[in-house]
Amino acid sequence: MSDTTLPAAPAMAFDSAPATPRARRKRLSPARLGVYAFLFSAALYFLLPLYVMIITSFKSMDEIRSGNVFALPALATIAPWQDAWAQVSGGFWNSVAITVPSTIIPILLGAINGYALSFWRPRGANMLFGVLLAGAFIPVQVMIYPLVWMMARAGIFGSLPAIVLVHVIFGMPIMTLLFRNYYAAVPQELFQAARIDGGGFWRIFLQVMLPMSLPIIVVAAIMQVTGVWNDYILGLVFAGREHAPMTVQLNNVINTTTGTRLYNVNMAATILTAAVPLAIYFISGRWFVRGIAAGAVKG
Repeated sequence: MSDTTLPAAPAMAFDSAPATPRARRKRLSPARLGVYAFLFSAALYFLLPLYVMIITSFKSMDEIRSGNVFALPALATIAPWQDAWAQVSGGFWNSVAITVPSTIIPILLGAINGYALSFWRPRGANMLFGVLLAGAFIPVQVMIYPLVWMMARAGIFGSLPAIVLVHVIFGMPIMTLLFRNYYAAVPQELFQAARIDGGGFWRIFLQVMLPMSLPIIVVAAIMQVTGVWNDYILGLVFAGREHAPMTVQLNNVINTTTGTRLYNVNMAATILTAAVPLAIYFISGRWFVRGIAAGAVKG
């Protein structure tokens, strides 16, 4: 038997190994540079006014009149912040008294509505959901006069219950939409298993659905708190003078026509008004993203 020689395997070029994913990520393509430039420009666009507001709030009026808007304060002072808090502290606590019930009640009602529409589906559920969904797109200004007339006839116009009730009414559609879409992503087998175990409407909601709803509750709370806290038109119309929220009092502080316009106090009052929504976003931003990804915008 003759010896057979196998063909030699082609030599592998070890000097031309493909680039690793880490090496590819380090390369800055024109598209990536464009994205970074856009993100930097967008961040600068939003952060530059905030920077001016913060440094101006720590300046004296003499330094502000010098005209160097972007310069850091030569001698920082907290007097503008003390004056601003003295003028808007009442509105701050009014906003707290309005925001807390105007957040808890719509979230609770929206969770019940979304749970019922997703699993129990009573007769006319689709029509009810359509009506609620249509209510989310009705402009607030269209409903102001009818609500003023009804609350005046009921004798609660200009009171704390009036402004809370208005925010509950306008918050119900979007809260129902959020929870309905969130519960629609929950497997029906989980609900059927709870039904087989003898669970009723409230037991399943309180012991099964509500404990697993923390991400969407955080999303709904952020949206509702931000909307209620930043509201101006509803607070101006329905809250009355004794319960005017912080945004209404901020408008009165900034647009005062008596004496010299104190820009440092105005900037400090504006930052105080925006501090609560900003703090909520920074503290619970991770939960907000998780809730959105878990089904808040699915349908």
